[in-house]
Formats: sequence, C-alpha cells, structure tokens
Amino acid sequence: MKESPATPGWVSALSAMIVVQMATAFLTRVTPTIAPAMSAELGWSDAVIGYLSSISTVGSIAFLVMGAPIMRRFGSIRALQLGLALGIFGLCFLLPPLLPVAMAGAFLIGLGYGPSSPAGSDVLHRIAPPRHHALIFSLKQAGVPAGGIVAGLALPPIVAAYGWRASLLFSAALVVAVILVVQPMRRRLDAGRDQTQSLAPGAFLSLGNVLEPLRALRGSTSVMRIAAVGACLAIGQGIWFAYLITFAVSELGYDLRAAGLAFAVMQATGVFGRVLLGWLADRMRASVRLLAFVCLASGATSLALMLATPAWPSWLLYVLAAVAGITVSSWNGVQIAEIARRSPSGQIREAASGATIVVFLGYVVGPLSFALLVAATGRFDLGFLTCAAAGLVGFLLLATKRGA
Repeated sequence: MKESPATPGWVSALSAMIVVQMATAFLTRVTPTIAPAMSAELGWSDAVIGYLSSISTVGSIAFLVMGAPIMRRFGSIRALQLGLALGIFGLCFLLPPLLPVAMAGAFLIGLGYGPSSPAGSDVLHRIAPPRHHALIFSLKQAGVPAGGIVAGLALPPIVAAYGWRASLLFSAALVVAVILVVQPMRRRLDAGRDQTQSLAPGAFLSLGNVLEPLRALRGSTSVMRIAAVGACLAIGQGIWFAYLITFAVSELGYDLRAAGLAFAVMQATGVFGRVLLGWLADRMRASVRLLAFVCLASGATSLALMLATPAWPSWLLYVLAAVAGITVSSWNGVQIAEIARRSPSGQIREAASGATIVVFLGYVVGPLSFALLVAATGRFDLGFLTCAAAGLVGFLLLATKRGA
C-alpha cells in the first residue's frame, strides 16, 4: 500500500465538515420550508409534513444500519458527497403531484443525510485536539442550523416569485456547488479508506453489518444512555423543525415569508447556541450536567409555544424562536462529542452510527406522533406538550450517578 498523504490541518478539515453539514441539513429543511405552498397547491393536509419528516429520518436510519461498507470503501468525504448527490435525486421525486412519490423522495433525502454524523465524527475525532472536542464537534454541528437559515431565508422568496418547484432547482444547484467545493479535501482526508471492501449486496445486508453499530453501543452502558437522551431531545427538535412554519401559517395566520423568517431566526440562534454550548461543555468539563439542563430548557420552551395564539405580536414569536434555537436545537454537538469520548477504542464511527440510530428514532417518533395528533384532533398544542414530556424524560435519564 502506498504511503498515505499527510492529514490536513484540523481547521481545514473542520471547515469542510461544516460546509457539508450545512448542505446535508439544508436538504432536509427544504420540504418543511415549502410545505405550506406544496400543500395548498396539491390539497395535502397539515399532517403530511410530519409523515414526510419521519420517512426522511427512516431513510437516514437505513444508511446508518447498512451503510458502513460505503464509508470503509470510499472514505468519509466521498460518503458525504454521495449522500449529497442522493439528496439531489430525492428532490426530483418531489416534483410530481403524487404523495407516494414525494414520500420516496423524502426517504432518499434522509438516506443521503445518513453519513453526516458517523463520517463527520470519524474525521474530526482523528484530527481534532482532544481538549477542544466538544467545541469542535459543536462547530461542525452548527452547520445544521446554518443550512436551516439558508432554507428559511432563501426559499420562501423564491416560492413567492417563481413557485415551489423553482425552489427545488435552486436547492439542487446549491448542493452541487458544495460537492465540488469539498472535492480538493477528499484525497487527504480519505487516505485511509479500505479499497478492498466489498460492495456486493451481501456486504450491506449481512447480519454482521446490520448489527455492527448496535454492537458498538453495547460496549458501553453510558454511551447508550447518552444516545437515549439524544433521542428525547430529538423528539422536540424534530417537531419544531418540521412544524414551526406550518404552525405559524395554519394556526397563527402568518404568510410563508414571515413564517420562514421565524424559522430562520431559530436556525440563526442555533448556530450561536451550538458554539456556546460546546464552549461551555469544554470549559465546565461537565457535558452531562449541561445536557440535563438543556433537557429542561427544551421542554419549557415547547410549553411556551403551546400558549401561542394569533393575538400574539409577531415579535414575541420571533423571540421564542430565538430562544428555541438555543434550548431546543443546540444540544447535538455536545451530545455527539460525549458519544465519541465514551465510545470503545477503535469503534468511533460504528458507535457514532449506533448512537445516531437511537437519536434518529426520536426524529421519527416526534414528527410522526405530532402528525397523528393533528390529524386526529386538529390541535397543535398537544404535539408541543409531547416535546415538553420528552425533555423531562431526558432529564430523568441523566438525573442519576450512572448518567454522569
């Protein structure tokens, strides 16, 4: 085997991971952002966006369960690029006015999002200074709300001027640009890939491959507990991301631009919040206590949204969205860094995949339960009560010595 090229500096690698994370997250925000326009034209109910969000997460879980051979064969950067390309393909499935086809598109977008956590964790754990792990992982995860900012600010004006289908074309072009931008990093960051790894169907479907991420979790009870807390927080985050815009339009009477602005505000403070929480976790050396506090804060913020009515001044919704950017959507980097720190030696990528599967179950359960509640009762407040309950459960999981 030829000598591997030198690994690039961690700042360059982190920059690449942030850009890719932003693009993968942007793809998952496209459907929630344009959902009111799609639903109005196609006659879909408000519950549909919850179904699409849950199906997208199922796609991500499918990659996490079976996608390890791709990451081993091609390397983390190439896996991320392939995921972005798959997301573009998924956008095409949103064009026909058929809900089953749109569901297939949502699944493909989620499948493309799948590599973002394990591949990013693999790269950053290899090159990042250990003393700054929480901050660096949080900076990478700040790409998620950054992608949401782009979606919330850019897509509604395009929808208003040219229609929601034009917004899909813009989205595809943006993601293609990101694929090309990170290509120069690929040779060095993927130098350790295993080019002998088989890509035959059996390599993906074998029981050993499917169970590998979960086996890595079994190696540490504390890793499993932190993953379960992430699932609780993901229920609230998934509901806010999927339904904030639809709630603002359908229940509060906002137009799509104003609702998109509230979503963008939440994403913008999420960038700051992820960096802040990462810095605090490194500074305090107490990531678990910080996560416990976030669980309570996330639940309290969702309880506040339950009280929102059309009589609220718009600034109050924007303030609450700004708070939610920190309390509801800024925990990911701290949680992922803690997973990496506690993972069995030599199994960072596998443990990250297993933990992300558990977390993503929250992203399935949250929007799906919300959709079912809205469909059955027509009430949004019960769904936001679910967010609050999930935050409390997460806190209780950490309120023991074993969670520390």
